[in-house]
Order: sequence, then C-alpha cells, then structure tokens
Amino acid sequence: MNKIFKQRKTVRSFSDQGIEVAMLEEILEAANSAPSAGNLKARDIIVVAEDEIKSLLAKAAFDQNQIREAPAVLVFVALPEVSAKKYGERGKNLYAIQDATLAAGFAWLQAVDLGLAGGWIGGFEEAEVKKILGFKGNQKPIAIIPIGYSTQ
Repeated sequence: MNKIFKQRKTVRSFSDQGIEVAMLEEILEAANSAPSAGNLKARDIIVVAEDEIKSLLAKAAFDQNQIREAPAVLVFVALPEVSAKKYGERGKNLYAIQDATLAAGFAWLQAVDLGLAGGWIGGFEEAEVKKILGFKGNQKPIAIIPIGYSTQ
C-alpha cells in the first residue's frame, strides 16, 4: 500500500502557518485530475481563506473549529445540472455528487503528499453553506476539507 494512504488521517487542529500558493495549486490540480462521469467535471471547488467566511462555515458545520483554524478550506460542490444534461436524473442525483466526492479525495491525498493535513467534513447545514457562499441554482455542497499543518 502506498505510504500516502497510511499517512492520511483526519486532523482537527491546525497551526497558524500558511500554505504556499504553489502547494495549494498542486492540491487543486490533483482534485481537477480526478475522474468524472463523461469527463464533464460536474463539480466546483471553492477555496476559502478569509477568516470571516471560515467562521461562518464553521458555525454552519456545527461549530467544527478546525474550519476556523485551517489556513485554507476547500468546499467541494456538485453541479447537478451539468451532469443532468447528458445523464438525466441519474447524473443529477448521483454522478455530480460522485464527481465532487472523487475530487475531494484526490485533493486530500495530494495535501498529505505535500506534508499537509486535512479532514473530511460532511456534517453541515446545507442551506446555510449555500447562503454563505452565495450559491445560485442547484449547486450542492458535498464536503468541506480544511487544509493546513497539523498540530496533532
């Protein structure tokens, strides 16, 4: 088994050390390389670094403080309508969600490979996250992954 799979663990406490832009770009590149149904990439990734928005997201995620602490927070978003154009209801209700989920997993593993840490957050108030991030249409937040240097 690759060492990355063994090193990956959920981290809930981050240092205040920032992440280099080049590292964040590598993480996003890895996420964007994830497979997707029909290669439609029916997903989006929102990078949040602003303290105020991170605080609002943490509150929407039942006060999970790791969102506030991490220097970068990645929000993975399914774009159901993109997938629905080719695959109908199955694309809308499943494939777009899978696209966002795979991208999140790839991002997290790339972060670990770079010496960073993260943690999957799926527990949040969806409507509140949509409001905070200004979603329009049928965008669907799937996962929040705080990324940074672990203090654990």
